[in-house]
Amino acid sequence: MTFPVVGMVGGGQLARMTHEAGIPLGINFKILSDTPQDSAAKVVREVVVGDYRDLDTLRAFAQGCDVITFDHEHVPTEHLRALEADGIPVRPGPAALVHAQDKGVMRARLSALGIPCPRHRIVTDPADVARFAHEEGGGFPVVLKTVRGGYDGKGVWVIDSAEDPAAAEPFRAGVPVLAEEKVDYTRELAANVVRSPHGQAVAYPVVESIQVRGVCDTVTAPAPGLPDELGAAAQQLALRIAAELDVTGHLAVELFETTDGRVLVNELAMRPHNSGHWTQDGAVTSQFANHLRAVLDLPLGDPRPRAPWTVMVNVLGGDYPDMYPAYLHCMARDPGLKIHMYGKDVKPGRKVGHVTTFGDDLAEVRERARHAADYLRGTIDE
Repeated sequence: MTFPVVGMVGGGQLARMTHEAGIPLGINFKILSDTPQDSAAKVVREVVVGDYRDLDTLRAFAQGCDVITFDHEHVPTEHLRALEADGIPVRPGPAALVHAQDKGVMRARLSALGIPCPRHRIVTDPADVARFAHEEGGGFPVVLKTVRGGYDGKGVWVIDSAEDPAAAEPFRAGVPVLAEEKVDYTRELAANVVRSPHGQAVAYPVVESIQVRGVCDTVTAPAPGLPDELGAAAQQLALRIAAELDVTGHLAVELFETTDGRVLVNELAMRPHNSGHWTQDGAVTSQFANHLRAVLDLPLGDPRPRAPWTVMVNVLGGDYPDMYPAYLHCMARDPGLKIHMYGKDVKPGRKVGHVTTFGDDLAEVRERARHAADYLRGTIDE
């Protein structure tokens, strides 16, 4: 029996962790990596180093793969259409993935489907931003986003007035700019679902996601204090989006929980996502394993949590490039702690790993995860 070959475009930590999840399933894994030093390139046996923006490179990489999937959304849409025309299964397909690649396309499609979103409009210059604010956006402040290329807070600006000097900055990127109302929200949530080509789908518990300077810092599963009916509505919303957009694989729907008790869609990601990392240790089947199952059209795994509470905290690089002594300390201090390192060089502010903890007492679980992440970074020393 020949087990399938999954080709993943991108060599970052998402590819690294997806490869890990495929090992016990017997899945052969191949990546297209920017450099041999990328996170996944250090552990995957079959690595092709090349430019994902080059169609010939993509075509050569796809040879021998049973399916192509992604650890980022940046492959040109027209290249993915060309791969499909060549008869290569691309999952998610370009017709779905464009909604994670282009925020303007995503907002237009979700609005047409009646999915609740912030008020928004494509704007052409700072004067148009002022018109949007006064006529449609509920006034300043206004959030501006480049429709393509942004991540981890990059490509996003909060504009406080028509005279704000930052108002001109987004228009220098050479891509359309989306203006959105600044939502009055109590916290950010994420609904993670997985869908297979034949329509089977599973939903993970809705989580709370805390961002620090535009970067995901802490994820708590399930979201504390979330009313059951709102949690179920968020899961149903994510499942509906996956079905309407014909998503194959993992879909993360980032949400605002508003002060008046609603949820609004903020962003979409069609790949394993930071808000789902807790599933590695906290769920019966991780987001990574279920993404692989979905793109291969295998039966999906159980998404239920293993413990009442799971907390994931990202580990960012600090001023101490050698994390190994801190790593040993954290293991000895908390034998139940799970540490996931990405094999990256440590640089200040760079995501180099994450930790997860789980248990029955939320306050204790949070404290354990927070302590470990801070100790690894070097912000605490006891």
